[in-house]
Amino acid sequence: MILGMSTAAFTLVHVIVSLVAIGTGCVVVWGMLTSRRLPFWTGIFLASTALTCLSGFLFPYYEMTPAIKIGIVTMFVLLLAAVARYGRGLATTWREIYVVCSILALYFNVFVLIVQSIEKVPALRALSPNQSGAPVVLMQLATLALFVVVTIYALKRFRNP
Repeated sequence: MILGMSTAAFTLVHVIVSLVAIGTGCVVVWGMLTSRRLPFWTGIFLASTALTCLSGFLFPYYEMTPAIKIGIVTMFVLLLAAVARYGRGLATTWREIYVVCSILALYFNVFVLIVQSIEKVPALRALSPNQSGAPVVLMQLATLALFVVVTIYALKRFRNP
């Protein structure tokens, strides 16, 4: 039981919140690429990403796992993004910090989605049973490359109105 829910029910809630974070994160990044702030979507993205991390910490693990490490880093990145967006109003270099941190938080969510999908989805697991084969490495490298390119474009296109 986690927060009064079965582990399966809690996992489902965690996954739904994670998918909301990824979906709204994509909307926020689109806003950056089109130089729009999208305050409603930004708030949902930052909150749901934080909730994803916090709920991930509640799973019954007895050691430091890679997912926990990514969650800790993501919380720090989210804090910087929130300070840049809400505390500093995207002034001066805070705009760049916001863009990089927001997209990095989204990347971490997508990274974990890929890892979890390969671990849990039988068809994907068949591609790489030990999660370290060429298909997994190529998928993660392609994802990283996409996020690097998107970040570069967002840094160029997202301006303060």
